[in-house]
Amino acid sequence: HRTLAKISRNGSTEQFVFQQGVTYRSVPQGFSAALVQFLELGVVHIFTGYDHILFLLGLLLATTRMLDAVKIITAFTLAHSLTLALAALDLVVLPSKLVEAGIALSIVYIAIENLVLRRGSRRWIVSFVFGLVHGLGFAGALRNLSLPRHAQGLALGAFNVGVELGQLAIVAVALPVLYAASRRGSYPRLVMGVGSLAIAWIAIVWFLERGFGFSLVPGR
Repeated sequence: HRTLAKISRNGSTEQFVFQQGVTYRSVPQGFSAALVQFLELGVVHIFTGYDHILFLLGLLLATTRMLDAVKIITAFTLAHSLTLALAALDLVVLPSKLVEAGIALSIVYIAIENLVLRRGSRRWIVSFVFGLVHGLGFAGALRNLSLPRHAQGLALGAFNVGVELGQLAIVAVALPVLYAASRRGSYPRLVMGVGSLAIAWIAIVWFLERGFGFSLVPGR
């Protein structure tokens, strides 16, 4: 966890970041330093956003053609960029509990679709619709910072680019693996079947936890 604080003293104001293992560090005030910081925040957010990663993997499981993958990623990017901007600027605000439960439910749907329909040619439509929900989840990382109005444009743009860079890195690793697996005769049964069932189970657990506070994991 990182805690951002704005401390005013002796007539001046400075921002700090408090995190485990570090007493504090000053937040850079310059344009380039702030740009790098929010780029890093976007990359870290997607890498630690396991629900977003699972959603992408679920979408790509039924995709064996590069053109379909490009459509899916493009649609997801456009959709979450739109709602990320609207939510970060407080133009669209939904309860975080509802958004997080919706993200989990989107993953459940994708997994079920993999098992029942097993199609990838029109996945970009599903990717766009659910990408709107995921964008609201991305926005939570920025809205919690309570940034001043003049800094929101830079933060929003750099954060979104960071998210896209992290997303592309994940896809660059996942697609070759899935393509190699698709060349084998056991792909539909092992990768699609087992993979989608595992994704569905994890997402159902998240949905119950986020939507109803009910955990299927002992001790949680």
